[in-house]
Amino acid sequence: MTQDITQTADLSEKSADPRSAARLAAVQALFQLSKSPTPVDRVIDEFCTHRLGEAIDDRSIVNADQALFRSVVEGAAKESRTLDQRIAKALAKGWRIDRIDPTLLAILRAGAYEISGTETPRAVIIDEYLDIAAAFFDDGERKFVNAVLDKLADENNPS
Repeated sequence: MTQDITQTADLSEKSADPRSAARLAAVQALFQLSKSPTPVDRVIDEFCTHRLGEAIDDRSIVNADQALFRSVVEGAAKESRTLDQRIAKALAKGWRIDRIDPTLLAILRAGAYEISGTETPRAVIIDEYLDIAAAFFDDGERKFVNAVLDKLADENNPS
């Protein structure tokens, strides 16, 4: 069951980590970009000005790592076609990328970008995006995210 991605997800104590907060915000920004023709720069500016570090529902939200947020959003948006091709190849037989929930696709794009475009250890990336998936979805979708990101990580850096 999905929650509204525009709402603040509860990531327990991880939400206090600026890098975790940046990843959550990046997923939300990528979701917004998928639903609107708004330019990437404008969405990033909106998040940096009005959302990151703000209190929501009387709960203080930690300042997100703006450099990581910006990197993931810009990179995933710029490389979305390539990322989508990689994600599509990682799907189980019979699945098509156009069947993926837009929130899940935003999670997968952000995770795929970080796996291919950063030096962050794959286990950290996958764990972070699994936590985000768990904040919005049931266990089945979390397992789906794990399987796809794990396959992408294996393809990016075979052991």
